[in-house]
Amino acid sequence: MKPTTRVSTATVALCATTLLLAACGGGSSSNAAKGDDSNVVDGGTFTMALKSDPGNLDPQSSAQSALFTVTQLAYDPLLSVAADSGEIQSGLATTWKEHGKKITLTLADGITCSDGSDFTASDAAANIAYVADPKNKSPFLGTYLPVGAKATADNASRTLTITLASPAPFALNGLASLPMVCKKGMKDRKSLRSTTDGTGPYQLTESAPGDHFTYQIRDGYAWGPNGATTATPGMPDQVVVKVVENESTAANLLLSGGLNAAAVIGPDATRLEKAGLFAAKTTALIGEQWYNHAQGHATSDPALRMALTQALDLGQLEKVLTSGKGTPATTLAAIEPVACPGDSVSSALPTQDVSAAKAAAKKASPSTLTFIYDTSGGPAVAAAAELAVQQWKAAGIDVKAKGQDESAINQLLFGTGDWDIAWVPLNVNAPDQLVPFLSGAGLADGGTNFSAIDNKDYSTAVTKASAMPGTSGCSTWLGAESDLFKAADIVPFANSVVETFGNGAEFETPGQLVPTSIRMVAK
Repeated sequence: MKPTTRVSTATVALCATTLLLAACGGGSSSNAAKGDDSNVVDGGTFTMALKSDPGNLDPQSSAQSALFTVTQLAYDPLLSVAADSGEIQSGLATTWKEHGKKITLTLADGITCSDGSDFTASDAAANIAYVADPKNKSPFLGTYLPVGAKATADNASRTLTITLASPAPFALNGLASLPMVCKKGMKDRKSLRSTTDGTGPYQLTESAPGDHFTYQIRDGYAWGPNGATTATPGMPDQVVVKVVENESTAANLLLSGGLNAAAVIGPDATRLEKAGLFAAKTTALIGEQWYNHAQGHATSDPALRMALTQALDLGQLEKVLTSGKGTPATTLAAIEPVACPGDSVSSALPTQDVSAAKAAAKKASPSTLTFIYDTSGGPAVAAAAELAVQQWKAAGIDVKAKGQDESAINQLLFGTGDWDIAWVPLNVNAPDQLVPFLSGAGLADGGTNFSAIDNKDYSTAVTKASAMPGTSGCSTWLGAESDLFKAADIVPFANSVVETFGNGAEFETPGQLVPTSIRMVAK
């Protein structure tokens, strides 16, 4: 994948905070989901909270976290990733092989769609073609599907062959995040805005936008991640996804039994922990500062970006943002299992130097800067944002903070561009999935490089790393990230363990809650 190529203007979403490029890897402490069914209860309804409305339900139209959460219920990818080891495992495909620039996958026998029709290799090829076409503006092009990829199918042998335009070392990881749509939905994309047409373990039966979405289990489903089926004891017959924007409200509903699951990352998490609720845990990057490099913004000046970075006590911000439970960021791809573990951050980020920041700011003399952050993270995020504004003020930089919900932030980032500084953590597990957001075409040219970053050292290193197979290029990938941090083009500063709490249910959360891992348990 070349860092100079990107074509989509669709929005992206966050992992338990504001942006998520989803279906990564992750962990869980669920005994029921791992095969201990001594306490499971068959059937019933599983109710989970969603922090915002998913909007258009077309699973390939957006990677917003709210949409991706519900997408998992009704749609499957071709492959999956083992939460503990990062090993590629089966999904719709039972076998796969990489040979040069070709990937060959064989689909499971007997895959059906929610309307009872067969899902074929030709249907999978049609999905690849749709996402690969720049005109469709899918956010997954260049992220989960390399630019220039083409697919052919042999229905008789259930074989799908994907040919890449250039080497892509983590292409299989990407396919594990790309939802497949069935034939009827592919022919009528508008229908997908409010209905589902997939091969997933559940199908949408009721939609009340802004309030709730109801899904019914599909009998006979047997092609889930690593062979998961809906015949497993403890899986709920029905899943209700409720829109609950306020984190404290979600916590109260969990404690009262009004919810079976909700992700809570703010101060309310402490009282849920003390109540002894089940919690599936995933480490995520939650503190990530972006600058608008586009012309017409004061932050297009590299000297000002450096001053804004040097003015901050990043360690102090990390403690406030994570309520003292976090750790410094180490890589941009932070969701476990991390494809390229290591530390690209600590030796590369500029250290706090208020005097230097003052001098640079005085020379740049910027007008008031607009700083946006996601309000769904709760009071800890607001407190950290207030502290950052105070630290910038101490360096002589006037910054106005604006808390926004997820939809408003996406509109600002990918629409109006009316921002200078943003806290929007993107979470993935492979470094190549971030390339379209860190280089290449900007929004004006149809790309997703929403902050208009143009770091030649990063782009050169990415081109080199992309030509290396698998993890052999990890040191080069990490070096590419360091080039961004040294220039203060982007500032990752905090990791934290994101907890999805359960009451009356257990589950696994590799980036998002896995539907086939849900087990209803006796309270």
